[in-house]
Amino acid sequence: MRRPSKKPAANANPAAFDAERFLGSSRVAKKVVEYRPRAVMFSQGDPSDNVMYIQKGTVRLSILSRAGKEAIVAMLGRGDFLGEGALAGQRVRMATATAVSSTTVLVVPKKQMTELLHEQAGFSQLFITFMLSRNIRIEEDLVDQLFNSSEKRLARTLMLLARYGMEDKPQGVLPHLSQETLAEMVGTTRSRVNFFMNKFRKLGFIEYNGGLKIHPALLSVVLHD
Repeated sequence: MRRPSKKPAANANPAAFDAERFLGSSRVAKKVVEYRPRAVMFSQGDPSDNVMYIQKGTVRLSILSRAGKEAIVAMLGRGDFLGEGALAGQRVRMATATAVSSTTVLVVPKKQMTELLHEQAGFSQLFITFMLSRNIRIEEDLVDQLFNSSEKRLARTLMLLARYGMEDKPQGVLPHLSQETLAEMVGTTRSRVNFFMNKFRKLGFIEYNGGLKIHPALLSVVLHD
């Protein structure tokens, strides 16, 4: 009796799946949108009716409290998804997305995105991996905020912005970020950020050369107890 041949699992390795190529194919109903630095991509309270995939650039997610205080909750970059709350039943955006640098995204309607996740196993695995990594990052951010010094939080923030430890190559040079923005992300004052940035520069961990360049040696500050 002939045994049925076993089919190999499609795209068992999420890292091997090319999301950009897949989403850019003609089979996916989407549009490509480019944003200039500081452009608002969507605002808190806007209808949540699509998901975005970042092809290029850096995006800041921020939330505005009823008292008018703004808090930066995430910085996203190439290969990240944006607005995925639409898939979980969110009717309106819970945060405001702002382009930090020149940014290009693929905008996929909610219905189309849901269908793709059901039909394409490789894409579904990649998306799940992204969401799990995002949850881990949120937990790490909470621990960082509760237990680490502002110096260590700043160093970690800079390393994350430069995407060290990510699968894609580190950026090395960051888009322009004001010290006020860094202070909001770290949860400290601008004067403290200025003090530590000067310290990092003198130690050779960062340099200003047409942008902010982050050296891997900055990791020593994050790891130091």
